[in-house]
Amino acid sequence: MGLFLLKILLVLLALFVLGIMLISIFFYREIQTARSKDPAAKSFLEVLLLYQGLHALISHRIAHFFYKLKLFFLARLISQISRSLTGIEIHPGAQIGKGFFIDHGMGVVIGETAIIQDNVLLYQGVTLGGTGLEKGKRHPTIGNNVVIGTGAKVLGNITVGDNSYIGANAVVIKDVPPNSTVVGVPGRITKQDGKKIDISLDHIHILDPIMQNIEELEKRIEKLEKEISEKVQNDGEIS
Repeated sequence: MGLFLLKILLVLLALFVLGIMLISIFFYREIQTARSKDPAAKSFLEVLLLYQGLHALISHRIAHFFYKLKLFFLARLISQISRSLTGIEIHPGAQIGKGFFIDHGMGVVIGETAIIQDNVLLYQGVTLGGTGLEKGKRHPTIGNNVVIGTGAKVLGNITVGDNSYIGANAVVIKDVPPNSTVVGVPGRITKQDGKKIDISLDHIHILDPIMQNIEELEKRIEKLEKEISEKVQNDGEIS
């Protein structure tokens, strides 16, 4: 009996090691992405075993495979089990590219017809959702190298262009051009001089274009008040 149990344990251990090796091969790019984008990631093994964003993605790849085979119930079952374990809900119909990383991830929701291209970074609480009961494409398309900050909501059949940033807690309901930053509720767009935005930008300290305009107006008013005050003083001295 003891020898039988030992054999079972050895088989389970071998399957576990084989699974780790396969995940390391097939998800190598995602693991490396996590290490490069999360300063808390200490090692390859830590990301592989302990990062729920990676685990949610692995489950999604499996669920999406069955979804394409039209085994919808099984696909949804896998996604719901993953949701319970990771706190991340990805509909099995969503299409996700390479180099995808969810940082922390609790509360992330990705809808059925969402399309996510390569090297996209999501923070916790992000929703890629729909806006109604219409059929067909009803969730966002996210371009390459996009960063979506904590708590942001991107809703409807819209497109977020390549190299764009969605600020924390922004609500985006309109298309976003490439190389843009979006902040506020509803989301307000500001171009970044037509250049690609640095991937290391702190997503909670993105400049708000309206606040920039207000600050510029305040500076101009302050300057005018100072000029008027100096003129009044000079006129008083002349008289």
